[in-house]
Amino acid sequence: MGKEINTSQFSLADFSGFEEALRGETGVLQSWFNDGRFVRSPSVGGYELEAWLVDAKGDPAPVNDQFLDLLCEESVVPELSRFNVELNAPPELLTGRALRNIEAYLKKTWDSAGAVADAMGIRLAMIGILPTVSQIHLTLSNMSDRERFRALNEQVLRIRNHRPLQLNIAGSDSIRMQQSDVMLEAAATSFQIHLQVNENEAARYYNAAQVLSAPIVAASTNSPFLFGKSLWAETRIPLFEQAVNVQSGSSDQRAVPPRVTFGHGYVKNSLLELFVENLECHPVLLPAHLSRDNGRLEHLRLHNGTIWRWNRPLIGFSDHRPHLRIENRVVPAGPSIPDLVANAAFFFGLVHALVADEPPIETELPFECAQKNFYSAARYGLEAAVEWRHGARGSVRSLVLEKLLPDAARSLERLDFDVQDIDHYLGIVERRVRLRRTGTDWQRAFQSAHCTSMEDLTAAYLERQESGRPVCEWDTKIC
Repeated sequence: MGKEINTSQFSLADFSGFEEALRGETGVLQSWFNDGRFVRSPSVGGYELEAWLVDAKGDPAPVNDQFLDLLCEESVVPELSRFNVELNAPPELLTGRALRNIEAYLKKTWDSAGAVADAMGIRLAMIGILPTVSQIHLTLSNMSDRERFRALNEQVLRIRNHRPLQLNIAGSDSIRMQQSDVMLEAAATSFQIHLQVNENEAARYYNAAQVLSAPIVAASTNSPFLFGKSLWAETRIPLFEQAVNVQSGSSDQRAVPPRVTFGHGYVKNSLLELFVENLECHPVLLPAHLSRDNGRLEHLRLHNGTIWRWNRPLIGFSDHRPHLRIENRVVPAGPSIPDLVANAAFFFGLVHALVADEPPIETELPFECAQKNFYSAARYGLEAAVEWRHGARGSVRSLVLEKLLPDAARSLERLDFDVQDIDHYLGIVERRVRLRRTGTDWQRAFQSAHCTSMEDLTAAYLERQESGRPVCEWDTKIC
């Protein structure tokens, strides 16, 4: 959950003071790595789910203030736009019946939120990009009433010398447009998977998450349409990268690194490398007035929250002791609750499997290949060609079915997950991939079969989502 700040107006002194505190806290963090201060524990997982509020026509409903007031649930919080909210969950020990526990908690929260939405005459939707969202919805008038969002917009534009953001995505169709603010980001919603890791293995887990981003996103695509255009299988990836792009294209901006990024190399020794990179390479966006208590690293954590790596390192606290987490951000929201838990199961099993493999995959698959795999999978989904160990090339679909799903199953068994749960949730991924029926595949098939409007597509999608069945069981009939 994003931390609110007390103002969106900053002075030069605010920036210099924040940078001084950030530098000091990065030094404290380095001492924690040197001294082994981080909590050691069995694997723990969690998630954040970004969702849409939609009206009776299926259009975005900018009413999250009223919705959250009525829901009165601390784990559900506002997102950038007034038509998005975020659902959070407590961490879960990754063993035994953890997967069904995750589903039960998510369903309980979703049902409670859905009841409030129903009373307001609106609906909840989990989908990477809502087909009905348009430029008229993505305006500052629909920004949530939070200082951090206003500040984010102002500071991204400041770094860009107030040049408009450029959106340029080519897929089956293409789109080119300008946006004068960061509200394009509100069109992209995700299911962010968290994994707590031990310090001595954190670099391996981070690199494994990077490598696995390609097959994970290919198996979970759910964002084919934007403004009525059919673009990438997971259009949310290029959309988000361009929505908060601080690189304006001017000559004095060429050295400014992107804030949304796959990165530029594997971690070599520890996650500290990424926090040092945050300090040295990324200008401060939100120089808020925070506590100078170095024991909480508030400046470092806020700054890290303004750098959206597709796999992001996080510092958290367990009983006042620091721990390390990896936040995998590549999975879109939806299509259903069982699909989301299946995606989490696939990630948890696969990342543990890859870390247990020897030699480390990052020694056999160059980073440039992992990066290329990721963008190819986002663009082409299950039809993407990817490279794996020893230069082997093939379809990501075959890789998932023939190797990665069996690896994930064995890994979850070693973690003592319930065997029936392993079969159930990985079976959802297996059927989805084998049948070529991701959320993107279903949306495209429905649209192709009926040449329908984005409103009708959204209505059909929501009806099936509300059935609670995974997308591999959805039909494409007109209701």
